[in-house]
Amino acid sequence: MSASHTISDAGAEERSARASSVSPRLDSSHHSQSAVHRSPLLKWLGRVEYEPTWRAMQALTDARSAATRDEVWFLEHPPVFTLGMNAAPEHVLAPGSIPVVQIDRGGQVTYHGPGQLVVYPLLDVRRLGIGVRQLVMSLENAVISLVAGWGIEAAGKRDAPGIYVEGRKLASIGLRIRRGCSFHGLAFNIAMDLEPFRRINPCGFRGLEVVDLKSLGVENDVESAARALAPHLLRALNLSQAPAWE
Repeated sequence: MSASHTISDAGAEERSARASSVSPRLDSSHHSQSAVHRSPLLKWLGRVEYEPTWRAMQALTDARSAATRDEVWFLEHPPVFTLGMNAAPEHVLAPGSIPVVQIDRGGQVTYHGPGQLVVYPLLDVRRLGIGVRQLVMSLENAVISLVAGWGIEAAGKRDAPGIYVEGRKLASIGLRIRRGCSFHGLAFNIAMDLEPFRRINPCGFRGLEVVDLKSLGVENDVESAARALAPHLLRALNLSQAPAWE
């Protein structure tokens, strides 16, 4: 695995180097060797601003060592459009008052907002012995397994990572791998105002329909969805199935 990869909804992988800054908002400390477990530490962060969270992911990735315990952050963001490093600006059609943030993943534009579960797997994938594609598939399979229990048939796409229900996008995936470790992650639509997706070409695809669980007949809040998804994610990653929440 190279020093830095990106994976996005368009399936792109790119090399990049980027300086990072430390955010005081979120804990980016690392632990002693005795605290390294096969099961990552799971954190519910609630609703947090996008940019400080992104900076904290970068800081943890840059500061971690072979003794750092993996973490998975579960959260939601206030409204924001994010653009990948090589995103085409024309895919942002009419952002209005919603901020647009250029970030260090591949791919095009996506939307985050209230009612969307965002999952950031901060994993030492080199230590876990998994590749980028395996991590993408684990995120997809976790969501597919979860929603199957609610009677929803979902599937991934090899050429456009994410989770789809009858061609409509239920969840997006955009990852960055740096120093053998992952950040960015999964955006899973739970109960959202979907209108902002009409202000962009989601993931660079004109006319792509987006759906959430509520539209599919499943009533859930974001935190409950996070706690329901966690064991499916650990199972998909072949890790301990007893979630360790902080």
